Amino acid sequence: MTREVPDSCPGVLRLHQAADGPLARIRVPGGRVEAAQWQALAAAAADLGDGTLELTSRGNLQVRQVRDAAELSRRLEAAGLLPSHSHDRVRNIVASPLAGRVGGWTDIHPLVPALDAGLRAEQRLAELPGRVLFTLDDGRGDISGLGGDIGVHAVAADDFALVLAGRDSGIRVSVADAVDVMLAAAHGFLELSSGQWRLHEVDGGVRGVIEHLGLSATAEPLEFGAAHDIPIGWLDQDNGQVSLGAGVRLGSLPARLAEFLAAIERPIFVTPWRSLVIADLEEGVAEQVVRVLAPLGLIFDANSPWLLVSACAGRPGCAKSRTDVRADVADAVESGRVLPAGRTSPGENLASEDVIAAGRQHWSGCDRHCGRPRGAVTDITAMPGGYRVD
Repeated sequence: MTREVPDSCPGVLRLHQAADGPLARIRVPGGRVEAAQWQALAAAAADLGDGTLELTSRGNLQVRQVRDAAELSRRLEAAGLLPSHSHDRVRNIVASPLAGRVGGWTDIHPLVPALDAGLRAEQRLAELPGRVLFTLDDGRGDISGLGGDIGVHAVAADDFALVLAGRDSGIRVSVADAVDVMLAAAHGFLELSSGQWRLHEVDGGVRGVIEHLGLSATAEPLEFGAAHDIPIGWLDQDNGQVSLGAGVRLGSLPARLAEFLAAIERPIFVTPWRSLVIADLEEGVAEQVVRVLAPLGLIFDANSPWLLVSACAGRPGCAKSRTDVRADVADAVESGRVLPAGRTSPGENLASEDVIAAGRQHWSGCDRHCGRPRGAVTDITAMPGGYRVD
């Protein structure tokens, strides 16, 4: 498939003109945000945006209704969140957030800055579409199932499967070679592409990238599935410290709450499930974090119905949306119509208050289903006559 228009993914320097105003997307490779950066983000969202930070399905952040684009870019650059003007939109790197702390074969986080630096060092790679996704999975299978374009998946402490277009290629590479191979694969994608935004859209793309690399499959390919069991709550680290997995309602983080995150002064990872992992806490500090931040809206209960729902931007943020989807989702959760388990009956032309659904579900303002998670999900779609459930 050849795209007729260039990729239009927003960044910090090129905003998206949403229905409610300009939108900036801030790339956060590996999801890691430092304390001073949280403070800068909170201030930027409050001073220059709508007062919230949106968490995306690629572990990035967004500011809506940007009032001063130049000032936003200046602040983000000063905070280390815009290290390159030319490569702003191509730094899409997701990594297993618990790697090196809870389970997994190996700590893949050191690969994140190496891959990011490698991308920024190659001027040619600035031409990558803003939708190309790099994935780093420590072997637990939480990231490889996201359908990235180029990635690695640990199969042993020093052995990685090369993942292309979301599938195991059968090629195995060492830790030392992983970043170089991924960068070479990115060059291969550019040579093969004729306007496509993703590797799977290129006819014979995976085969062509493998030929470009000059590597051969040596193992039976692994199968990857979408992970819905996201890390939430108290997570004992292998070193005796604690990580806290925190859900964020519909991925919308108030600026005031981001200020509290900055005050923790610990590594915090934005996950591709629109949640957070607060790492390297002593038990007493972890208990205090839960006591303070749970009443402010962070979700530490793995059984919360908020963790079952996701939604597109809806109105007023999207002109294509038929309704204020997020308000309808919130009402469904708060009125007990989002059920933890059971069978969901299909239906059409339902009023929002009549929608009752069980398990993982995604609410959409139109048939594009933006932001829909991968895997088995009940679709709840706004139509001209009401919601359709299927």
